[in-house]
Amino acid sequence: MFSIQHLWARTGVLTVLLLPFSLLFAAVSGLRRLAYRRGWLRSFAVDVPVIVVGNLTAGGSGKTPLVIWLVDHLRARGLNPGVVSRGYGGSARGCVDVQPDTPAAVAGDEPALIRHKTGAPVVVGRDRVAAARTLRALHPAVDVIVADDGMQHYRLRRDIEIAVVDAAGGLGNGWPLPAGPLREPRSRLAGVDAVVQVVRGSTPPRRDLPGTSWRVDYAAGRAYRLRAPQDRIPLADLPPRDWLAATGIGRPQGFFDMLAAHGLRFAPRAFPDHHVFLPQDLPVDGAVLMTEKDAVKCLPFAGEGWWAVELDVAPEAGFTDWLDARLKA
Repeated sequence: MFSIQHLWARTGVLTVLLLPFSLLFAAVSGLRRLAYRRGWLRSFAVDVPVIVVGNLTAGGSGKTPLVIWLVDHLRARGLNPGVVSRGYGGSARGCVDVQPDTPAAVAGDEPALIRHKTGAPVVVGRDRVAAARTLRALHPAVDVIVADDGMQHYRLRRDIEIAVVDAAGGLGNGWPLPAGPLREPRSRLAGVDAVVQVVRGSTPPRRDLPGTSWRVDYAAGRAYRLRAPQDRIPLADLPPRDWLAATGIGRPQGFFDMLAAHGLRFAPRAFPDHHVFLPQDLPVDGAVLMTEKDAVKCLPFAGEGWWAVELDVAPEAGFTDWLDARLKA
């Protein structure tokens, strides 16, 4: 993952060699967007409002933690949210109603984490329209649907569209896949309802994005042992150990930086995004720190000294006020 992120961060020789493929990708994706705008391809609505949380870039931008925060926020406002997701990395076929005991290997790590953290109904399926309809059929009390990573899934109509940008990585070198990280051109940000910048640590918000954007701060929260999740403690109270910080997320450096900001001493180990952890990947008798996204995949074989670190999500007041006004409308 570090090599891919390095490639996408700047324009180099390999970038130039990949440009013909990027131009082809941009042409095909642009034609697809045009087809939906002109009605050549049909989009479908469901009978409740839909909020899409997505991004322009491949790799981790911090969508799922914002989805979890959004579900909790909607519930606090008296709504009954449900979530649809593709279930990337999972083996599920068709539409699957994620249960508390559904393995991450089946549902995908992000849907399993959303279900685990919020308790909200979650349905995974590559076809988001079918997933949304299944969600409503199985959970008729759901009155608003949050689509995780659904920005490019134009078949599902949306009432609110939120684009998430990682402040550290931004839009990379600005090129389409595979020469750069962009799924769609940067001008697409001008057409969404809100742009959210994920800020970790001392990274400043970007000022090179189209339109205005809201800031959401991500910080390391409490920690808990995978074998005893009910006992949560501040990171400062972790016992002094030779920690191994292991993670399989899109931007692992963000996790490492948050741990370092708390004064923890650790050896970092980065796996590819959505890595399917196996028992032999980590020392069963060692002291391990990981994200909750990684933890849901390690529960069946976690060692006694394996800990998960929560993520605190704090949007600025302006974004919360804007969102509440849109929800009332």
